[in-house]
Amino acid sequence: MAQLRRLLDSKLLFCALLALPALPMLAGLLAGTARYYALLPPAGEFAARFLVLALMVTPLRLLFPRQGWTLWLQRRRRYLGVAAFAYAVAHTVFYVLDRNALPQILVEVFKLAYWTGWLALLIFVPLAATSNDWSTRQLGRVWKTLQRLAYPAAVLTLVHWLLITREPGAAVVHFAPLVLLEVWRLWHNLTRWRTAEAAPLAG
Repeated sequence: MAQLRRLLDSKLLFCALLALPALPMLAGLLAGTARYYALLPPAGEFAARFLVLALMVTPLRLLFPRQGWTLWLQRRRRYLGVAAFAYAVAHTVFYVLDRNALPQILVEVFKLAYWTGWLALLIFVPLAATSNDWSTRQLGRVWKTLQRLAYPAAVLTLVHWLLITREPGAAVVHFAPLVLLEVWRLWHNLTRWRTAEAAPLAG
């Protein structure tokens, strides 16, 4: 039982699980059977999935404060964010290789469906670069403010997905849990604020 617990607590194993979806993509590229346009959707979808999971951790901790699995997730949230960035980079590389023409990329970049994706990626860069203990210590309170940029990045990612695909239902299904949790979190914080404001009056 102790060995199973240590295995589940292994961050190396968690990182390996996050890398699993990339293996078929890599295998297809190495074998020469995969086409860049075919790899675009799965890479982008896994980037969005891991981003959503990373952002769901905080409201889940508020909703289930005594549950060990939420603490387990919180300790691995950083890895989820870095994985989201890695798959977003892969998605972008596959896009550039598929287009293989700078003029076409420059034309598309001004379209809403595309520049939202580029902007989300640009936001991800400083977030991923500061996802380490050294940055946390050096930046102090600024680090937490910087990490909140993940929320506008998530909105941009959702818009990009909705506009770029012919089946927007998948994007809605993926982001719906996060939206519901954030609505609950807003209500929870508002309720706490109103309770705190009413307490001095009651006294």
